[in-house]
Amino acid sequence: MTLPIFESPARALAAPGLDAALATQWLVAFLRDELVARRRIPRAVIGLSGGVDSAVTAFLCAHALGADNVYGIRMPYKTSHPSSLTDAQLVVDALKIQCRTIDITAAVDGYLQYEPEADARRRGNVMARTRMVVLFDQSAKLDALPVGTGNKTERLLGYFTWHADDTPPVNPIGDLFKCQVWALARYLGVPQRLIDKAPTADLQADQTDEADLGISYERADAILAQILLGYSDAQLVEHGFSTDEVLLVRNRVDATHWKRHLPTTALLSSTAINEFYLRPVDY
Repeated sequence: MTLPIFESPARALAAPGLDAALATQWLVAFLRDELVARRRIPRAVIGLSGGVDSAVTAFLCAHALGADNVYGIRMPYKTSHPSSLTDAQLVVDALKIQCRTIDITAAVDGYLQYEPEADARRRGNVMARTRMVVLFDQSAKLDALPVGTGNKTERLLGYFTWHADDTPPVNPIGDLFKCQVWALARYLGVPQRLIDKAPTADLQADQTDEADLGISYERADAILAQILLGYSDAQLVEHGFSTDEVLLVRNRVDATHWKRHLPTTALLSSTAINEFYLRPVDY
């Protein structure tokens, strides 16, 4: 395989770009096809976190389905930052989509009262999975489909809760690096405050994604893009990345590979679902 040659160090270190107009056209068509044409479901349910990923997803769904058919669900926990609610409201106001706020504190604490020693990671996972319970139940109530909001960078780095953030059956931004999501947000007219704010899972006080990951999204995106093209760690260092940041990204990708797959099935026949039994569209 012939790998692309980077003419300059600046290009080698740059995060992937995006044709935002073309991406928008394609993703709107994708949503219409997946929800309306294939599933006969005209409505979408989105967990509005106050972040740029869910905002971009809401904008795309509103373009694809119409604002009246998009339901934004805000799901604060007692430790959530107040700005998460107000920033999510900016999206609701800009698009005029349907909105509901469901506080998950009682549901989360109903379980955690039996696990008082649970650390921050476990508590965050409970919150994330509780939010998916709410979204899927609301989708059943509204005859709608939950739409995912996880970007490609988070998914490759494993920065999500398994069977939670990546659970919705349709995800329009799952093949967009974080920097590409920001570019699409600017094109779509997402409120500037959501583009400028530091990304956060908002599961702990003062939490930010980049502090958790130990690297900026811009650097991670540039490294991930080249890893996916087949460059070795040594070649990435030659391109100008430090050994430490290359190993950090590579190790996270390798260590979280299992999170990007369906549960592993023990094979007892030649017709195991998702192993051998596939429709033509699944290949």
